[in-house]
Amino acid sequence: MATPLTDQEKRKQISIRGIVGVENVAELKQGFNRHLHFTLVKDRNVATPRDYYFALAHTVRDHLVGRWIRTQQFYYEADPKRVYYLSLEFYMGRALQNTMINLGLQNACDEAIYQLGLDMEDLEEMEEDAGLGNGGLGRLAACFLDSMATLGLAAYGYGIRYEYGIFNQKIKDGWQFEEADDWLRYGNPWEKARPEFMLPVHFYGRVEEEDGKEPKWVNSQVVLAMPYDTPIPGYMNNTVNTMRLWSARAPNDFNLRDFNVGDYIQAVLDRNLAENISRVLYPNDNFFEGKELRLKQEYFVVAATLQDVIRCFKTSKRNCSGPLSFDSFPDKVAIQLNDTHPAMAIPELMRIFVDIEKLDWDTAWNITKQTFAYTNHTVLPEALERWPVELMERLLPRHLQIIYRINQIHLDHIASLFPDDMDRIRRMSLIEEEGGKRVNMAHLCIVGSHKVNGVAEIHSDIIKRDVFRDFSELEPEKFQNKTNGITPRRWLLLCNPGLADLIAEAIGEDYVKDLNHLQKLNDLVDYDTFIRDVAKVKQDNKLKFAQYLEKVYNVDINPASMFDVHVKRIHEYKRQLLNCLHVITMYNRIKRGPIKPFVPRTVIIGGKAAPGYHMAKMIIKLITSVADVVNNDPVIGRKLKVIYLENYRVSLAEKVIPATDLSEQISTAGTEASGTGNMKFMLNGALTIGTMDGANVEMAEEAGEENLFIFGMRVEDVAEMDKEGYDALQYYESLPELKQAVDQIKSGYFSPKQPEMFSDIINMLFHHDRFKVFADYESYVKCQERVSALYKDQREWTRVVIKNIAASGKFSSDRSIKEYATEIWGVEPTDLKIPPPSEPHFMENVLEKLENYLRVNKEWIRGRGQ
Repeated sequence: MATPLTDQEKRKQISIRGIVGVENVAELKQGFNRHLHFTLVKDRNVATPRDYYFALAHTVRDHLVGRWIRTQQFYYEADPKRVYYLSLEFYMGRALQNTMINLGLQNACDEAIYQLGLDMEDLEEMEEDAGLGNGGLGRLAACFLDSMATLGLAAYGYGIRYEYGIFNQKIKDGWQFEEADDWLRYGNPWEKARPEFMLPVHFYGRVEEEDGKEPKWVNSQVVLAMPYDTPIPGYMNNTVNTMRLWSARAPNDFNLRDFNVGDYIQAVLDRNLAENISRVLYPNDNFFEGKELRLKQEYFVVAATLQDVIRCFKTSKRNCSGPLSFDSFPDKVAIQLNDTHPAMAIPELMRIFVDIEKLDWDTAWNITKQTFAYTNHTVLPEALERWPVELMERLLPRHLQIIYRINQIHLDHIASLFPDDMDRIRRMSLIEEEGGKRVNMAHLCIVGSHKVNGVAEIHSDIIKRDVFRDFSELEPEKFQNKTNGITPRRWLLLCNPGLADLIAEAIGEDYVKDLNHLQKLNDLVDYDTFIRDVAKVKQDNKLKFAQYLEKVYNVDINPASMFDVHVKRIHEYKRQLLNCLHVITMYNRIKRGPIKPFVPRTVIIGGKAAPGYHMAKMIIKLITSVADVVNNDPVIGRKLKVIYLENYRVSLAEKVIPATDLSEQISTAGTEASGTGNMKFMLNGALTIGTMDGANVEMAEEAGEENLFIFGMRVEDVAEMDKEGYDALQYYESLPELKQAVDQIKSGYFSPKQPEMFSDIINMLFHHDRFKVFADYESYVKCQERVSALYKDQREWTRVVIKNIAASGKFSSDRSIKEYATEIWGVEPTDLKIPPPSEPHFMENVLEKLENYLRVNKEWIRGRGQ
């Protein structure tokens, strides 16, 4: 059995958060004072806490800049294959603490700020979340950027610099209200505007076709794309990659030509029409909204990005020194489409190759397919993008022509293989005819990419077996699985330093860059001292979060209670309603037997509902109404509390996840593509109650199903029920506790002033509940009884927690990105460390190391034709 490291071994280690040297601290203090004085033009007499945050942010950014420039110099000299990650969402959260950790500056900054008489936590709280995403998809993109930099990949994130990110949620009288997220109002110290790389993007117009000539897109309206670059530091390797976000700008002559009668003021005001493109993030999660502005956003980001990608390809060291040939384009460029939102990149690259670079169609199509890969993120039909042909014809007429041609060649191929199967040809078309002609963007992505992946094993199986079955049968080798992951830097080191340090003391620090090292914790699962230490870290986190809740929500929290947490977007398929029914059931049980033993719980639910999603908003109102009754019932006391977390976001997740005992992952089997919140909770020492859905399946494989609380129908059970028909009334009549809970909601027990308030929820649950809440109720409640029974035995509970942490290594985004790199993009991660800016004449040294690295990997590289 492994034993924790000795004190002597611990002393040899460098702290996970960096060395505190006198010189480091003095330099940071000097930089802080310099920025306060010269950048912010303030002194300590008039500076505000926000000024102090900005001074610290600029000081930390100074340590990024030299590394950032050196990284780009290295990429130019080494000329590696570059990866471009296209996403309409990057849910980055805050940057300050993450940057300090990845540069190894946290401890030195803590000490410098302390010596300056300031509080680091107060400064960190001043930073706005960069909330440029709705939920899992956008946060995954952020974790992937961190891992790509940490693994030394020449990778770039491309998206939109939304002026307003995901709305701020306010809960008033139990209802959700939305407020604009003006995250840029005080400025953003992390970004650098690059007006010198501003690019034109075209919309509208028409296509001119002359005999014997390629079609020409003319009379288009031009919008300019202004890039803003944000540095993305890798962990302790001096690599700093770039996230480039585009902001829409009107050209100077925008609409002025149309106002020759002198209405100059109106012409200038109309510039907003162009600049609205990057104004606001669409706040929909797993829902397609076919608005013209959204299609403009999707084309805007890909048109600007592909111009940038081709500029970079043309000006690379190799192409500068020899003749330009696009034959090598797929050897030097890999583009990953994060869901279908950037799907217009496929016809856009074809337009560039055929119309501008004058490649023949077959050559252009072959290069395009080898360049793109597509990640599917959902199986919900309402989430799959299908754009009306009429809208696309008006907005992007040339692209619609290209899509039609792609489709014709594709369908001719299908017809040659299945000449009598007209139904298959219809199903596989890029153009759907039923209910109005629409372009199926998922089909476009599949046909135009060389690889398609799902984001968990069960999800990848479903898309191959059901959603894209025809395509999978045609090209089975095209379809892969790439299980999602989370970055351990933000989701352990940053948010849970107590646990991160405890693990480092026990097994060393290598786990930070290779999370599989956590398996060593299995040797300590019976080690009483370690069990006590893990339990203490959790209790400290709970106390801290309980204080936060009491301050913000004015509710008396029992820190000894089980923290039962369900935080994610509010959606019927995520089944917050099932959780709510269990809360009511627990409430009724306490009321029936107030002196019976009961394991105290604090149920914490949080998340945002899409502004136009009526049912999701009603679910929030129901939860808050139940909370009002439960929290104010003197019979219940401290046994049960219900908290609705307002404005759930990345920075709030960093507070609640380390304090959680029980993680709720209770979607109907077959509906959640993966989930990444489940992974964050597992890594931070929460146990999971969940269905066999998404990544829960693989978590159960890694930790052992006996170490999770698994309940409910499996995918095949749901399919069987769909065939036979789901009868909600049968469950209602046969389960007395379910009937009591539903009757209370129906009768107005939780809404006495408006007894009919929740009639829409009741009607849905009985008559059109696609996600079968009642069918899993009994299994869920019994499983929750097992949870309470185990929680009574804190030693055994903590042993299971340790087993879960030890099994969470697979769920690092580093592992995900290594798989994308080697199996999709054709690049190899490297642990090569670029020398810091303090080391002069670095390039020869680095290139020599790179050559040695390439020599070691020559067989791998030869196998991929590099």
